[in-house]
Amino acid sequence: MTGLELLTTEEMYRADALAIARGTPGVTLMENAGRACARVIAESHDRVPVAVLCGPGNNGGDGFVIARLLQRQGWTVRLGLLGDPSRLKGDAASMAARWTGPVEPLSVDLLVGAGLIVDALVGAGLDRPINGVAAEVIEAVNGAGVPVVAVDVPSGVEGSTGRVLGPAVKASRSITFFRKKPAHLLVPSKFLCGMVDTLDIGIPGEVLDEIGAHCWENGPALWRSVFPFPAEGGHKYGRGHAIVVSGPLALGGAARLGARAALRVGAGLVTVACPPDALVAHASQLNAVMTAVFTDFADILADKRRNAVLVGPGNGVGEGTRDAALKALRAGRSCVIDADAITSFQGAAADLFGVIAGPCVLTPHDGEFARLFPDLAEGSKLMRTRAAAARAGAVVLFKGPDTVIAAPDGRAVINGNAPPTLATAGSGDVLAGLIVGLLAQSMPAFEAACAGAWLHGRAAALFGPGLIAEDISETLPAALRELAAG
Repeated sequence: MTGLELLTTEEMYRADALAIARGTPGVTLMENAGRACARVIAESHDRVPVAVLCGPGNNGGDGFVIARLLQRQGWTVRLGLLGDPSRLKGDAASMAARWTGPVEPLSVDLLVGAGLIVDALVGAGLDRPINGVAAEVIEAVNGAGVPVVAVDVPSGVEGSTGRVLGPAVKASRSITFFRKKPAHLLVPSKFLCGMVDTLDIGIPGEVLDEIGAHCWENGPALWRSVFPFPAEGGHKYGRGHAIVVSGPLALGGAARLGARAALRVGAGLVTVACPPDALVAHASQLNAVMTAVFTDFADILADKRRNAVLVGPGNGVGEGTRDAALKALRAGRSCVIDADAITSFQGAAADLFGVIAGPCVLTPHDGEFARLFPDLAEGSKLMRTRAAAARAGAVVLFKGPDTVIAAPDGRAVINGNAPPTLATAGSGDVLAGLIVGLLAQSMPAFEAACAGAWLHGRAAALFGPGLIAEDISETLPAALRELAAG
């Protein structure tokens, strides 16, 4: 149990049910949820008139608790309900009965004069677009220009997939319970959630043993135990030798970015393997990173100490790049297949997948993913990445502001720490280099991909505005110090 587990809506329903079966009444969980939300709101916002928008389900029940507790603390509260109060059921009906203020019909007029809006309309189990008066109110909420706190996920968002089903609230803050859901990290819903708080409401962590979560938010707790921190008495030859394949002269910068990242993350030796015309350019700009010329990539692989290979960044699309990737995989090396190497297998993905037998990480962005997996265009990014990993027999790191990493066995993480400054030329080459550097040190492929993505994002965040790709490796030592400090 790491605290990083991500639960689908169905898994969260089960967590609630298991907590109730262990003796915590549902009404207590709802009271705890509303109390936690009210506390966060009171601690983080000025005391202004607040509009609490409630739906007819348990999400609305949380809203009734929030309204009651804020009013008790002296807030001016207006509560609007979607539907007939007499038709509320179960715990939501119990909480509505404890609310002593008026229950107004849901309408745009509720927002007049409000300095804060609480969205408790529709929970994460939404399965169809919101319409009617609720849709009108959502549009008005988004145009109100005041802070919006969403209970669990913003209304209009499907919690398990991150899909936005029609009109949806754009929240400045979302407050969820026990564990986050994929929607808090996946695009496009991620951009609607704002800051996300995950609060304890009394669900015991042991229920996760029965639920058996297979998806996590990326973080060191998942992989620190196998991270290759330098050991006392260690030697560079014990930390692996990464090969970064370079393309022709004009494309060599990408390989240098990857190679420097591999060295920074701890690979004992790193060599840029290049065609003859690129040697001088590389040799003039590299110091600790070595160079080696090849006309047949098999010659580079003849030295079995060269145990990890990155193919793709700036390699050019075509037969030569395919040849290098296939030879590295057939030789049993740990491999990262990136960029041009992925595109080089467009229409021939089976040729690539057929030779993957050892540790291998594929690192596509959207366009490259479509070239390797053209039939996996529908569904959530999480589902698509899992399906791709199972088909390829490799770890798939599907890049983006919501990078998803999946293993063939179904394990998956969503990386949530990447700042928008990473959208810059060459940052993907650095990421690929980080992963191959970790593979060279014998870190397992799934964990290496997770660690590489997290370090990539953390280094970029530490650097801040003005980031270019070269800065990521230079800031990496600060991220590694944080990681080592625990």
